[in-house]
Amino acid sequence: MNKPLISVITINYNGLIHTMDFLASFQKITYPNVEVIVVDNASKESPDNLLEKYPDTILVKNPVNEGFAGGNNRGMEIAKGDYFFLINNDTEVAPDILEALLERAENSEKVGLVCPKILYHEKPDIIQYAGFSAINPITGRGKGKGYLEKDQGQHQVAEITQLAHGAAMFIPKKVVDEIGLMAELYFLYYEEMDYCERIKQAGYEIWYEPKSFILHKESMSVGKNSLLKTYYMSRNRWLYLRRNVDYPLFIFTAGYYLFIALPKNLLVHLFQGEMDHARKYFKGFIDGLFLKDIKENPTLIN
Repeated sequence: MNKPLISVITINYNGLIHTMDFLASFQKITYPNVEVIVVDNASKESPDNLLEKYPDTILVKNPVNEGFAGGNNRGMEIAKGDYFFLINNDTEVAPDILEALLERAENSEKVGLVCPKILYHEKPDIIQYAGFSAINPITGRGKGKGYLEKDQGQHQVAEITQLAHGAAMFIPKKVVDEIGLMAELYFLYYEEMDYCERIKQAGYEIWYEPKSFILHKESMSVGKNSLLKTYYMSRNRWLYLRRNVDYPLFIFTAGYYLFIALPKNLLVHLFQGEMDHARKYFKGFIDGLFLKDIKENPTLIN
């Protein structure tokens, strides 16, 4: 019996050394029917070197940096697989990762996305992701299950969860055909949470599958305290709430954000002497508040 084709899609942006490590780890996978697509988001360094070492890789060269959602969308547009595995380039995978994810995805027609256990690359006994609570419609915050816990087998039961982790999302192509591609207005952060909400609204389930795992080099691409991260986290938290919280509840959301979250975060940055971060946080809020046409989603045409 032929195994379904799985399209592995990753994005490279000035991180060729990590993409090379990523591709090296995929040489060890045991699943037999895979295509690997690397989308280069207009990196300063040429990505052509990866083809010399890994000639079977499909390389897509974006002329501009289209962010996380745009990069993944360009990969999904050319992917030929029955399943898409969207995975960060700053990760390394266990050899049996695809079998575990595919088995869960084929377990039920309701499975719309599967996310594996995610451990920290430098501390592989520490959990980064083992499921996630729903985003609070007022605060825009959620809580990661198992986050920073020592992995002692306490999260080894597969279960429905509310949100996936953007570092590794296994999605049946039929789901993408139905709901469309990821919303590109986010550019960076919150797009996977938004995508999960759309998947659930279409009647599908999000699953956490701990039978296998990935190792994640967290925040290698933008830095743990970068101004870029401050700006997009502020902007996109607000965009996410605007797209996913309806009136009249949204009135309370806006009140919380304006009178609690915004002043609190600005004061924290100012108290810590981070004037640049305070400015970026406020600019992100303003940009997210006034951005228009935020409900549109691109469709998959291939």
